[in-house]
Amino acid sequence: MNYADQDPALRPLLDRILSAEDRARVEPLLTELGALAGGELDRQAALADANPPKLRQYAPDGERLDQIEYHPAHDRVASIAYERFGLAAMSHRTGVHGWPTTVPHTVKYALSYLYVQSEFGMACPLSMTDSAARILGLFDPERYTDEIAALSSTDPEHRVTGAMFMTEKQGGTDVGRTETVATDHGTHWTLTGRKWFASNPAAEVILTLARVPGQGEGTRGLGMFLVPRLRPDGSRNAVRIDRLKDKLGSRSIASGEVTLDAAYATPVGQLDRGFRQMAEMVNVSRLSNAMRATALMRRAVRESVDHTRTREVFGKPLFEQPLMRATLLPLLVDAEAALGLVLEAAARLTEADQGSAAARDLIRVLTPLAKHTLCKRARTVTGEAMEIRGGNGYIEDWVNPRLLRDAHLGSIWEGSSNVIALDVLRCMRRQNAHHTLADTYGPPAAGRLADRWKLLREKGDALLQLPPDEQEMTVGRYADELTRAVMATLLFEQADHEAATTGNGRTLLVAQAHLALMDDPDALPRTALDHLAELADGGVVPLDQVSGPHTPEARRD
Repeated sequence: MNYADQDPALRPLLDRILSAEDRARVEPLLTELGALAGGELDRQAALADANPPKLRQYAPDGERLDQIEYHPAHDRVASIAYERFGLAAMSHRTGVHGWPTTVPHTVKYALSYLYVQSEFGMACPLSMTDSAARILGLFDPERYTDEIAALSSTDPEHRVTGAMFMTEKQGGTDVGRTETVATDHGTHWTLTGRKWFASNPAAEVILTLARVPGQGEGTRGLGMFLVPRLRPDGSRNAVRIDRLKDKLGSRSIASGEVTLDAAYATPVGQLDRGFRQMAEMVNVSRLSNAMRATALMRRAVRESVDHTRTREVFGKPLFEQPLMRATLLPLLVDAEAALGLVLEAAARLTEADQGSAAARDLIRVLTPLAKHTLCKRARTVTGEAMEIRGGNGYIEDWVNPRLLRDAHLGSIWEGSSNVIALDVLRCMRRQNAHHTLADTYGPPAAGRLADRWKLLREKGDALLQLPPDEQEMTVGRYADELTRAVMATLLFEQADHEAATTGNGRTLLVAQAHLALMDDPDALPRTALDHLAELADGGVVPLDQVSGPHTPEARRD
């Protein structure tokens, strides 16, 4: 089984988004990783999930160790991610897999999406390692040249991993309540405090926030620091792992409670901009969350399609039963729309990194929108997939329980849905982000999609006229509407491309179904139901069978 070959949307999207040279370079990687995800990686991921990490605090002689012991399966899935495919190196080194430049974010997220369909947990330390290298490169590259090189290495003897310690017991969402204190010793700083939720707590490079004396209250008073696993003299730093969390999901990797007991640290960037620097790391991690949610949806849909084709009920396969087809269609559409949004955001992030101010404004709002909507939807899609499989779907021998457990993490990690919705509201207040979206994705020609974008622009303006409390109460639903409108535009753009280049109307059918379901969740287009096999497998749907009232309108250049 090859997950890349079984994905009806991935390769066609990359055909449109990537240059011909990048598309040719990524193809063998898609084939190799797709096969691993459907084979060895999937088997090793199941083992790593069933054998979670263990904390070894002390040596037999009583010496404090704070070591985390991993099952060999964990090490194997880590090796595939960091070493064979260089997923943490792609954005920071030239020459990875033959790229003359750093690898476009679109390629990195496309490959990560295949990887996560089998191994969700490892994507957390992988993302933090990638993001830590990014932050050090953006804000303090000269001081941390060696750390950036180690974080982005693919050499098993030299590579290290990164972590981000933000959450404290008294303040998770409210970072301004951070109590960890930094003390200046001239040549270095020390940090003292407790971090309540620290994933990858044994990382060699830890980025965290601490209160700088005299710098003020709230987030203004926070500086960003790098806490190494080892002090410069090679001794173990004063980072004490108090215990590991017994988590619902993401069980293959360690998360724990950590005490910084006058831990050696060095400042990152400008100390009076610590929170803003950390926000950059968080925002990129949020896009990774959206990618992971999309991967879970795709795996859940694939499992459901394969199961319903082999399970016979009342004399014919479940896949042929009308009610089951009506159940599968929205799941298929959601998974495909989500992938389009993630790859669009990745492409915009590449443009932003290349200096585009317009892309920076766009990625600033696309990221919270994607995390808000896709992570919520993944919980529903994986839950439906469990029910579709029936009793076996509830049994740990099958992948469905793991998909469902992991899906619930996306809406919590890096900010719950309410926090993310408020982030969207801040973008609207400060940058008129809803206008930016409408100007970028609203089609210029008349039609249902153009009318929707006009309405969303007006609705956003009206929302901002409400009292602040009412703005906050209504922005969550509005954020979902914005996200779904962006996904609709992207689906129709992809449909236009495929119709022009291959004559295939399959994605147009997906786009029409998405638009119809936006208007009415119970409005299941008959044509889409009739062509469910082609939607699931990436088959050909003649354009003349898709014509109707929702043909694509003129959109962005």
